[in-house]
Amino acid sequence: MRLLSPVTGSKLVLLFLFLGAVRSDALKLNLTDSKGTCLYAEWEMNFTITYEALKVNETVTITVPDKVTYNGSSCGDDKNGAKIMIQYGSTLSWAVNFTKEASQYFINNITLSYNTNDTKTFPGAVPKGILTVIIPVGSQLPLGVIFKCSSVLTFNLSPVVQHYWGIHLQAFVQNGTVSKHEQVCKEDKTATTVAPIIHTTVPSPTTTLTPTSIPVPTPTVGNYTISNGNATCLLATMGLQLNITEEKVPFIFNINPAITNFTGSCQPQTAQLRLNNSQIKYLDFIFAVKNEKRFYLKEVNVNMYLANGSAFHVSNNNLSFWDAPLGSSYMCNKEQVVSVSRTFQINTFNLKVQPFNVTKGEYSTAEECAADSDLNFLIPVAVGVALGFLIIAVFISYMIGRRKSRTGYQSV
Repeated sequence: MRLLSPVTGSKLVLLFLFLGAVRSDALKLNLTDSKGTCLYAEWEMNFTITYEALKVNETVTITVPDKVTYNGSSCGDDKNGAKIMIQYGSTLSWAVNFTKEASQYFINNITLSYNTNDTKTFPGAVPKGILTVIIPVGSQLPLGVIFKCSSVLTFNLSPVVQHYWGIHLQAFVQNGTVSKHEQVCKEDKTATTVAPIIHTTVPSPTTTLTPTSIPVPTPTVGNYTISNGNATCLLATMGLQLNITEEKVPFIFNINPAITNFTGSCQPQTAQLRLNNSQIKYLDFIFAVKNEKRFYLKEVNVNMYLANGSAFHVSNNNLSFWDAPLGSSYMCNKEQVVSVSRTFQINTFNLKVQPFNVTKGEYSTAEECAADSDLNFLIPVAVGVALGFLIIAVFISYMIGRRKSRTGYQSV
């Protein structure tokens, strides 16, 4: 495994806690630069790994010891992500990476690699070699706040169960000083957890990390361009927020364009935009031509991992969204919901898309969604005018009727 070097000009301060109830496997990492602390982390963790032996599957629990190295850990900045990297000899390496965006930062992935060539740790393992498990986290935290979680957070992605607790974390520390403002995880607000005993058993009690622990802000708008040869054939600009309800547990995930790859293709009658990153295996938007005059979003396919490591996939090829004439683009600046299935919907922000007939790599005149239309204000005006005329008509009718009544009395 190739380990990245720390950011130039930063120095690494590594401290371990031996205070009271905190054991030697409780790690405390303080990365500094010229301003002071730039990344602070304190946490405990262990891994229960199931591996294939000669005739049966064996299980081993590895508690991260105090004698580890931190090569490649770095503070990051506006352009480069921060990371914490740990190496335990040739047996195990662990990393978590962060990216900053505006007033938030993302906890992107946790990567664990273990070497079954270590016969002490993995006796009788077959086959032998380095195996890697990547957990897509996808959580977001505000800058200037330290995140705390005493409860045990569990990530279960076969063949490894990962446990984390006693967490104090602040990436992209501002002004060189760890914040006194804290954000507590949801699990700590709902339960009191006793620190687990670490031997060869799974820590207990545990709580599973839920994606609703941290509020999700409005997603960042990304720009996506697909070419056919040297010519641009598809343009898309949009902020994307994925809303998943699996077993009544809501999971909200913003797509970060800075860490998202995209590909696609263009055909005379169909066009495809595919997004993917460490958490999303693929998210497809498929457009089609309707009656040779208009285009629309016909199909959405998604295959991704949730925060608990489970796979989620949905397909729907019978949609009818983002309808506009060929030769134009479709635009909707306000939030719009694309309902793909009962358990999956996509919220779009500042959307603009043109999957056909792109000229000179630029958007054509846009057809706006109803929510953006300037004509929307005419609806309440028209209703008000109609009510006004109705009131006047009733008043005139009343006055005419009253005058006729008086005339009738005089004739008698």
